Amino acid sequence: MKNLLLSTLLIFSLSTFAQINGGPINSRTETGVIDGVYLKSNIPTKRLIPYPYIREADAIWSKRVWRAIDLREKINRPLYYPLDEITPPDPLTGEVQWIRNDNRWSLWTIIRQHILSGDLTVYSDYNPIRTSVHDGDKFKYPVLPEQGKNFATDPDYKEEVTAYLATLGEIPLDPLLNQYREDSIGVNGQPVYPPRDTLWYTSKDIIQYRLKEDWIFDKQRSVLDVRILGIAPVVHNIDINNGNSISGTKTLFWLYFPTDCRYVFNNYFVYNENNGSRWMSFDDYFMKRRFSSFIYKEENVYDRSVEKYRVGVDALMESQRITEEIRNIEHDVWSY
Repeated sequence: MKNLLLSTLLIFSLSTFAQINGGPINSRTETGVIDGVYLKSNIPTKRLIPYPYIREADAIWSKRVWRAIDLREKINRPLYYPLDEITPPDPLTGEVQWIRNDNRWSLWTIIRQHILSGDLTVYSDYNPIRTSVHDGDKFKYPVLPEQGKNFATDPDYKEEVTAYLATLGEIPLDPLLNQYREDSIGVNGQPVYPPRDTLWYTSKDIIQYRLKEDWIFDKQRSVLDVRILGIAPVVHNIDINNGNSISGTKTLFWLYFPTDCRYVFNNYFVYNENNGSRWMSFDDYFMKRRFSSFIYKEENVYDRSVEKYRVGVDALMESQRITEEIRNIEHDVWSY
């Protein structure tokens, strides 16, 4: 009886602690029922492992690259699935429902949840003053609420963040009707149209994740190390004025990876199709480089991306050349 009571208290305490980050877990606190043979408490409650410290004097070689993770590739499906859904606004209350998986979330679901809760800071991809300048990967343009406020209490911050998490629907063609079922006319004598719909991005809309990372050879530990500095979701750029045709891609925003993202990703499951008892966290997933990607830019004197001087297959070969160059650095160190 004593052991049974101790086990019950342990399960309850673990399930309560695991809900701190708002993520899914395989227990129901209100009933005490576990969906499984044991409680999967390791990932939801584990502490973040800090990066090894690197002194500037020990970094004898480094290279900065930008790479893209294509979510259409099978190996990258753990980042894309499971899909979430946002219901249309209720006709009476205007409220929407965000339907998510009970056991695990996609990377976009995690990012969206923690942006809304204030755990992740959004960095604009472009200069707010000169929108043609896309240097947001330098984390120069944070989107922050007023001191002491959040997404729910700061209307200006809510409007600005919504612009990064959603897009606007088509422009209404029919004006609003007044009580006499006639077109409403504003004070300027022009018809009054209903506001455009807010179309929230969901997991199925994300086509890529872009990473900014530094490769460093640390002579103190004699290892070639990599540090992800930023991550950015990418969607199709939809032209609503041209029949909703796709006109390229659009980077939504950047997130700072070493502190913000790692602390959030550390407590969420990544699906393992080979072993259901060995699910890792998203932080482990990126640390172990379990994704497939290609380099679309390296630091260079011209500050240009690969697509500026290579196209098609040549661009992929250039990406592979950069990858091999990085690998050969470590190989050449130990070659005699």
